[in-house]
Amino acid sequence: MNKIFSGLLLIGTVFFANAQYGSLDAILTKLEERKGINQNLSDVNIDNKKFVLIKDFPDHTERNFIVIKGKNATYVEMFDDKATNESTSNVFSGDIVRSRKNIISLRADLLENKKVPIPVTKTLLLTRQDNILYLIDVNNKDRWIDEESFSKTKIKAKK
Repeated sequence: MNKIFSGLLLIGTVFFANAQYGSLDAILTKLEERKGINQNLSDVNIDNKKFVLIKDFPDHTERNFIVIKGKNATYVEMFDDKATNESTSNVFSGDIVRSRKNIISLRADLLENKKVPIPVTKTLLLTRQDNILYLIDVNNKDRWIDEESFSKTKIKAKK
């Protein structure tokens, strides 16, 4: 009798642990998706996409854009001085390479159609959160938002 009771207790424990494992796995999967890990975005087309990054500092504002057209990319830096209200910009062009693991490498070696000795390089992780596409800079964790998504959220916020 004692062996039967112990066997039933062991089987019940295994089923309970399996149920707990399933819920823990679901929670961990959701957290990984929030961080951009474990997403299969190989079917997402980034051709003709524009990604935006805006940084606000006490003395200036930086607006950065990445425009992707096929294998070519344009990287634009715009600086707005708050004291003088002047804007300056740098327009880089180059190419991108997209790997199977949602990694996008940008190499911009032309500054306004002139070769630069040290190209601007960025390694970005493509991720989606709440149906909004982001590029996350692997080195400094900057989040570039898809301009279409940014415009849609801005319109929804105004309504």
